[in-house]
Parts: sequence; structure tokens; C-alpha cells
Amino acid sequence: MAGLWVSLGSLVAAGRRARRSPQQLMQSAALWTLKNVSHHSRQHLMVTRSLCSAGYDSNEKTFDKILVANRGEIACRVIKTCKKMGIKTVAIHSDVDTSSVHVKMADEAVCVGPAPTSKSYLNMEAILEAIRKTKAQAVHPGYGFLSENKEFAKCLAAENVIFIGPDTHAIQAMGDKIESKLLAKKAKVNTIPGFDGVVKDADEAVRIAREIGYPVMIKASAGGGGKGMRIAWDDEETRDGFRFSSQEAASSFGDDRLLIEKFIDNPRHIEIQVLGDKHGNALWLNERECSIQRRNQKVVEEAPSIFLDSETRRAMGEQAVALAKAVKYSSAGTVEFLVDSKKNFYFLEMNTRLQVEHPVTECITGLDLVQEMIRVAKGYPLRHKQADIPINGWAVECRVYAEDPYKSFGLPSIGRLSQYQEPIHLPGVRVDSGIQPGSDISIYYDPMISKLITYGSDRTEALKRMEDALDNYVIRGVIHNIALLREVIINSRFIKGDINTKFLSDVYPDGFKGHKLTESERNQLLAIASSLFVASQLRAQHFQEPENSRVPIVKPQVANWELSIKLNDEVHTAVASNNGKTFSVEVDGSKLNVTSTWNLASPLLSVNVDGTQRTIQCLSREAGGNMSIQFLGTVYKVHILTKLAAELNKFMLEKVAEDTSSTLRSPMPGLVVAISVKPGDMVSEGQEICVIEAMKMQNSMTAGKTGKVKSVHCKAGDTVGEGDLLVELQ
Repeated sequence: MAGLWVSLGSLVAAGRRARRSPQQLMQSAALWTLKNVSHHSRQHLMVTRSLCSAGYDSNEKTFDKILVANRGEIACRVIKTCKKMGIKTVAIHSDVDTSSVHVKMADEAVCVGPAPTSKSYLNMEAILEAIRKTKAQAVHPGYGFLSENKEFAKCLAAENVIFIGPDTHAIQAMGDKIESKLLAKKAKVNTIPGFDGVVKDADEAVRIAREIGYPVMIKASAGGGGKGMRIAWDDEETRDGFRFSSQEAASSFGDDRLLIEKFIDNPRHIEIQVLGDKHGNALWLNERECSIQRRNQKVVEEAPSIFLDSETRRAMGEQAVALAKAVKYSSAGTVEFLVDSKKNFYFLEMNTRLQVEHPVTECITGLDLVQEMIRVAKGYPLRHKQADIPINGWAVECRVYAEDPYKSFGLPSIGRLSQYQEPIHLPGVRVDSGIQPGSDISIYYDPMISKLITYGSDRTEALKRMEDALDNYVIRGVIHNIALLREVIINSRFIKGDINTKFLSDVYPDGFKGHKLTESERNQLLAIASSLFVASQLRAQHFQEPENSRVPIVKPQVANWELSIKLNDEVHTAVASNNGKTFSVEVDGSKLNVTSTWNLASPLLSVNVDGTQRTIQCLSREAGGNMSIQFLGTVYKVHILTKLAAELNKFMLEKVAEDTSSTLRSPMPGLVVAISVKPGDMVSEGQEICVIEAMKMQNSMTAGKTGKVKSVHCKAGDTVGEGDLLVELQ
């Protein structure tokens, strides 16, 4: 979209040079905008950079119309395949999603309720009414929401509508973690030691945990996606885990049943993609490495896994297929395993739906999994044999979230995307998204912005392409996690494949702090900042001199710019000089040459520093000298002034920082679920004050010090924003 405004600006500038009237300029601009913005919208909605090579037989009849019972990127993903197959689509949406991308992509759209998921995307009756109204023949549920709800599948069957997924028996068997574990044992699949039953209350949870032996994993029986899961290392954590997990499970899945099993410390999370049909055939489509997680939710995935050898891969695949056949599984599904350092693997769960990270499998196999799901749902047999399934190249996926990675590796952020540009101009890049410039990231839904996938002939190439893609990804208006994603993929441990599910907490024991600059990188950043500052000063001097002006304009000529730059509370000196598109900058005694087009209106700037190519983003420049630059994925705040201005700035008073030790503010937008204190109560440091739910995850807010509660500024049921005052202590 940024390119549209640059082109529009060029149009206006050309009109001025031609001495056209303001009215003529406005008419031309309006016509240009109408033509080109609509063209951009069509391109944004219709173009997909799919890296899978699956073909489609136009003579193979499937469905005339499919309703997609989901939203966001996965709804868009399903609609793209339906369009390829010549199938008309129906989108459902809440009232706040009326202008969403998936709604615009579909042939028809039906509003199914207000924003809360329980009243819209989980509202079965409203969705069934939409099916009746549009006469859809089948429903694709995507992932999450109703994708693993057996009652929804039964309701569809009663309406003679096809559910594009497994039958209700498989959903019931595999969707219930207790039953699935028993079936896995029967199918001779390796399982984790644990309690094979429903935990009734916190006391029983403690008793079972002691019998199994700490640490234990408490998890929702009907759960998935990291929701309703807690690790407990002692009795107290077991009681808290039981409470939070049951509440999250009820909120997310409408089922608060829990199970407890032995927690395997430092495992890898590796899953096998399976595909079955209604004729007894089943395949395993290789593995996905999903060990990089935060709060039991995946962040970076790749296929294949650098850890598995062919023998272990085959053993895991054969056990996954055995389980699928045991429940007569007929669709795409995923069998998840925990794998220890000795390559022993244990069944974790089976997801009876399309997985979030399915694109990496599509990249290395060439299959379109949505297409295969639709074919199977119609009754066609699989087109492939196990020997036909290849591993071609390497694919990596990063989940780009509207989250603040500096807070617990990612607390949700909300806002409106003021600028958005995907890096799909780069080779080997695919972006699965459901947003556009102007889209809102709200508290009601998952904060995922997109899935960024890169593909290469090997892992090294795939990771290098991911690094470039993250640098070229423009997201403005919300806080995002690109800094964390980039640091993960360039980390030496990750590159060597030395990873497990505790990777983030092991590598960043004190929390994520952003990229740590080497001396060379710091000098590059300072040289780039100096060049940007001087380039903007020079641009400000280039204005049109009026014709026949009786007062000549004297433009200042500065050969060398002496600058003072503050970065991370350290002050550096720099001297910059300009020669065309190249700036020569001396930073703390080191000389660097910085070359670029210096298009300050572009959201991306390709910069060459002494032969090293960097892609940077200048997020903001202020008259007072403050500048924010995204460099190597991390945003750095730089304060840059001329030497004279810096000397005068010493006389300016600094704002005294607020004492926040006696206040508790919300670290994220969300819903207040519970308040545990009232005015006059004494609280201890670390004691729970309240619970806030954000994007379906419950977070316990604790006191930062011991003291008496002075006032409580919220109540259960309130919606709070980031930074809102919750509780004050005396």
C-alpha cells in the first residue's frame, strides 16, 4: 500500500509542474486512487505465494459450495484452495470482522453474531442457520473454534452437510486426551506415564501428582494449542495449575476436565502429519520440529527435523499411521510426540484438524493439504502411496504475533495496522495472513498477524531467507515479535539444532532483551543513524525557489556534520560528510562508508555499510532528535543532535520517572476474571492480586511488594487496556 501513496504523490507533483489547477489535481488524484486502490485490493486478496506444487484435476467433481467456519489467516488459506478447485465459498464473521480479508475473499458472507467467540464463531445454531441460508454442501472448520467439536460434526450430519474432517468417532476418540491415550496404548504407540482418568478436584490432583512424581503436566482433556496446560513442580503449583487449567479449558473448549501425566524435562516436540481416507488408506507425510515454544504454544516450526534420522522418522511415522488406522481416521491430522535426547519418543496427543504449521509440510512434500481434505471428504481415495512422499528441501515457519516479546516472551498487543507490507517480493517466501492495512488486532481473538514461511534447498538457505524476510516485513501500529523470531533463527544453538521446549527460557533466563550489538554492529547502527539524520536535514533544504523572487535564498553549505548520538544511555560522537548517495561517517574513531538511495518516504531502506548489506526500517524521526530504527530485527531508540544542540540540551530539565512500586498496572489488554483483594487487605510480595484473561489465556497478576491495599480500580468482568491501573498499595 505504501507504493500507492508514493505513486499518488508523484502524480500530484507532475500536475504541479504542469501548472494544473487544484480542482484538476483533485479530480485526477481521485480517478487514480479509485482505479489503483481497487486494483491493489484485488491483488492483495487474490494473489498467494503458495510454495506447494500440488495440481488439481478439473474433471474431479467435489463440492459446489463450502462454508468456512473460521476467520483470519486460516479462513483465507482454505478459500484460496477452494478458488483453485473452482468451489464457491461462504465466510462467516462476527460484527467486528465485517471488513476482514476473509469476508472480502469469499463469494458470500454471513454475520453470525457479536465479537465474543461464544456468541459468533462458537455459535453453532447461528452457523447452522448460515449453512441453511447459503445452501452450502460442506463445511471446513479450519483449526481452533469448532474444528474438533464432535457435536458440531453431528449437527452437520443431521443437516446432510459434509464436515471436512474426520468422522465423529475419531474426533471423540482423539479429541479426548484420556481416551486417546488408552487407544494409543492399545495400538502399541509409545505413551507417557500418567493417570488415565479425569481429575476431580485440586486435592485429588495433588495426590495423583505425588504418585506419579514431580514434575507433572496438568492439561485439559479436550484442549489444544497450549491452552489449559500447566507444569507443576510441587503441591502448591499443582493446586494453582488445576484452578487455572480448568478455568482456561472451560473458557476455550467448554469442557473443564483435566488429566495429569509425567512431565518429561527438556524434550523436543516433534509431530507427524498423517493423511487418511474413507477406504482404509493412511500415510505419514514426514515430521515437523515444533520445539521452540512459549507458554506451551509454538513460535517457530520447521520441516524436516534436524534431529531425526531415517530410522526414527519411519518408526514415528508408522506408529502415527497405526493410531490413525485404529480410529479409522479419514482426513488430515497430526500426531504429536515428545522426543528425549536419546530419540525415545512418546505419544502426546492427536489433533484431528488441519494444524497451524501445515505449510512447512506442504513445502517439502508438494501436497496441498486443504485440497486433500476436500477430496477425502467427498469420498475419493488418496492419490499417493507412502513411497511417493518426498522430503524436498527445507521449510521454516515463524508465527508473527501482535505481542510484546519483552514481556514473558510475548504478552498480547492490540491496535490498528497503520502500515502493513509482506515480504513476498523475496524468493522462497510464503505468507499466510488474513489482514491488510487498517485491520484491527483486538482482545477478542488470537493475536496472530501471519505465518511467515521460507523454503530453501537446505536448512541454511531456508534460515537465511527467513532472516531476510523478517528484515523486510513492515508492520506498524501494533507491537510485534519479529525481534524475538529473528534472534531465535540466528542463535548458534538453534543453528546447530541444539533445541528443546525450554529453549527460550534457557537462552534468555532473564527474559528477552533484544539483539545484543557487537562493537561492529553498534558502529554500523550509529553510522546509519548519522546518515539518516544528515539526509533528512539536506532534504529539508531542498525546496522549490519561487520564480522571480527578489530575495535570493541562501542555502547553508556544511562540509562536515559534527554529531552527538545517545544509544542505550551511552553518548557517542560522529562526524559525517556527504558525497552523492554515500556518506562517510567517523564514529568513535572508526570510519565507515554508508550508501543507499536515501528514500526517506519508503518504509524499507536497503543500506550498504562498507560492503555489508543491511535492510533497516526508520520507524520514526522527531524534530527533537529522537529516532527509532529497526536494525537486525530489534528497534533501537537513538537520540541524535548536532554538537551545538547537544551542548545546549544539557541545560534542559529531565522528567523524573514515576515511582511504580506501589501500583499494579495491567501489562496487556484483557478481561478481568477475578479480583483477590479489597481495600484494607494486607498483601505479601508475590501474592496474587487479580487474574486477567487475554486472548483466551489467563494470567495471574501479583503484588510487587508487601503492603496494605489502598484502592482497587477494577472489578471482575471489566475490560482493561495495557497500562491501566488495577490496584494501589499504601
